[in-house]
This record gives sequence, structure tokens and C-alpha cells, in this order.
Amino acid sequence: MAEKDSGSIRIGVGGWTFEPWRGIFYPEKLPQKRELEYAARQLTTIEINGTYYGSQKPESFRKWYDETPEGFVFSLKASRYSTNRRVLAEAGESIERFFKSGVLELKEKLGPVNWQFMPTKKFDADDFEAFLKLLPKQIGGRKIRHVVEARHESFRNAEFVAMLREYGVAAVIAGDSEFPQIADITADFVYARIMGTQVDEPLGYPDKALDLWAKRAKLWAAGKLPKDLAPVEPVKTDGKARDVFLYVISGAKVRNPAAAQALIERI
Repeated sequence: MAEKDSGSIRIGVGGWTFEPWRGIFYPEKLPQKRELEYAARQLTTIEINGTYYGSQKPESFRKWYDETPEGFVFSLKASRYSTNRRVLAEAGESIERFFKSGVLELKEKLGPVNWQFMPTKKFDADDFEAFLKLLPKQIGGRKIRHVVEARHESFRNAEFVAMLREYGVAAVIAGDSEFPQIADITADFVYARIMGTQVDEPLGYPDKALDLWAKRAKLWAAGKLPKDLAPVEPVKTDGKARDVFLYVISGAKVRNPAAAQALIERI
């Protein structure tokens, strides 16, 4: 994981069901029903994407909890019905429905909830703040961590960063992607999604790139900031240890598990 004076570092991929991983990441004859069990022992976190497209059943969350080891954490993509709307201030009912769908059955394995916005969604300060006010800080005594994935250039502004910091919500740090990079630290954890894996690289990334991302993760966990990323505001650090969630997403998806495993080895 990480050093004593650092937060935990968890590294994984998006989802676990992907046919091209069979025979490459998953052993040849591994039954499909055991893929999560296997993946959760090679990685330390997984971002669930299915929750973005529709509600899952409570029994599914219970099953995923039971199939994964102690200390494993899932992050969830929140429902698109909450974020893909013209007026975000009207998302309250959808947000409430998402949290009542069974996600809390993950118990202590419930990690950050990623509220992903369409690349066409522009920043509207009043409406976005109204949305942040709808996000529950805790449910049933369990703290809920929120992260926003804003993918339009208009979000790269100081007002947005200050707003996230006020509400204790993280911004997704997009790595190696076409989306704007907001590398400001606004919450008590860091959430990065790196998207540059290449099919001709056996580990997804060249060694130097893997070393660099591992170094960045360690700096975040120790309460420091990588000097080579692009924050919106002048670099600030409070030196407080933070948990880090880093997902190898998109790019050459067939290589993503290998990249995640290579990063775990470097931490």
C-alpha cells in the first residue's frame, strides 16, 4: 500500500467483464463467474461502470462484497440520469434513488462515487453548486466520498476548484487524455483516471511512464503535489496524507490490467 505517514494507494481498472482479458489477464480456463474473485486478488480497487447506465440489484452488491477480499474497495460511477441533464439542481430525486439502489450493501468496501459529466456539459456556477449541495456527506453513519469528472474546458477555472474545496469533493485528475486536466487537490483523497495505454506495450505503458505515475501516486499519498501536472490554481499543499485511487481506463483496454499490476508492483 503506502508508507506509515501516507494514505493508502489503491490501483485498478474499470469493470472486470471484458472478453479480450480472458487468456491474457484471466487464466485460460477460469470460469467467468470467478473473474471478479480473481481480479480482486490481482488489483486493489475496481471502478464499477454498470451503475452509470442503470440500477443494479442489492443482491449484486452483496455478491460483489462477498467475492472480494478484506481491504478491497469499489468505486462507483453514479447514475447518468443524475448528471446528463440540463438543470443539475433538479437531480435530487435521481441522486436519492441511486443511493437507495443497494450501493450501501458494499459496506466498508464502498469507495468514492464518480459523478461523470458529458464532454459537452459546460460549467454553470450557480447550477453546479446547487448540484454539490444535493450530494450526501454521509448515509446511515457511513461517510460518502464524492468525485466529479468534469470533461469540458470551462471547468478549468478557479471558481470551480474553490467550490469543490468548499464542499470537500474531489476532481478527477485526467491523465494522458484529451480531457482537460484539473490536478488541484480539493478533498481528503485523490482520484486519477489515466487513459494512455498502448496495445504495442506489453505493460500498457513504457517503464518510464509507469515509474512516473507511481511517483505521482506516492506524492499524493504523502500530501505532496507532483510538479509536472497542471493545477488550475497556483500549487498549494497542506502536507496531509491522502488516500489515492488510480484507475487505468480506456486507451488500449486489453493492456489495462497489466498496467495496473505494474503500478501496484512499483508502489
